[in-house]
Amino acid sequence: MPTNKKRAKTAENEVAGSFDGAHRHVIYERLMNAISEHRLQPGTKLSEDRLAAIFNVSRTTVRSVLQQLAHELVVTIVPNRGAFVASPTVEEARELFEARRQIELPIIEKVCRCATKKDLARLRAHVAQEDEARRRDDRRTTVRLSGEFHVMLAQVSGNRFIERTMRGLQMLTCLTILLYNAPTAQACLHDEHARLIDAVEAGNAKLAQKIMDEHLEHIEATLRLHGPEEENDDLESILVHGL
Repeated sequence: MPTNKKRAKTAENEVAGSFDGAHRHVIYERLMNAISEHRLQPGTKLSEDRLAAIFNVSRTTVRSVLQQLAHELVVTIVPNRGAFVASPTVEEARELFEARRQIELPIIEKVCRCATKKDLARLRAHVAQEDEARRRDDRRTTVRLSGEFHVMLAQVSGNRFIERTMRGLQMLTCLTILLYNAPTAQACLHDEHARLIDAVEAGNAKLAQKIMDEHLEHIEATLRLHGPEEENDDLESILVHGL
């Protein structure tokens, strides 16, 4: 039988673990929101000491959050240098959109089969928030809400692993937009989310997938994803062939 002292110590450890888990969740959410709202730039150093001081937690707690973000590819940890907000390369950006197509088209098909009236109401309420943010010309909030819409679709599909994967991909999309942004790139056109919901409500999986595919193409098309060879070709065209 455990002694009273052992039981008290066990209870104390459980409480400490609960507080630590709560702190990790807060730090994780704050960092993810800052990235999705474009307040944290690609390549920003995430100092363990500074984050520990900001959140009044131990470096160990901060380190566990950074490792989780690194696992999700949102943060890059460089040996002997520290953690940095990820900076996707052009090749990685292209692979990112390919991955999103492979994941999100099956997601929307499943959502067409399983979405409830409550799910549809939540999605429409979220789109209303996006429209309100656009009306206020609040670009940061618009970008964050646009990304969250895609994560919500993954939630509706009912697969927690896909939801977690989708959130990581969405964060990488935000970083990609920051790196390769044309000034007008807001990630999502204003009516496409509403059209997606209409297709889901109608149970038209084929149409929903078509809208989603076009939607992702529109996002990618707003970005300047040119590799070095393409840039050199453009330079040659400008300086030589344009004479």
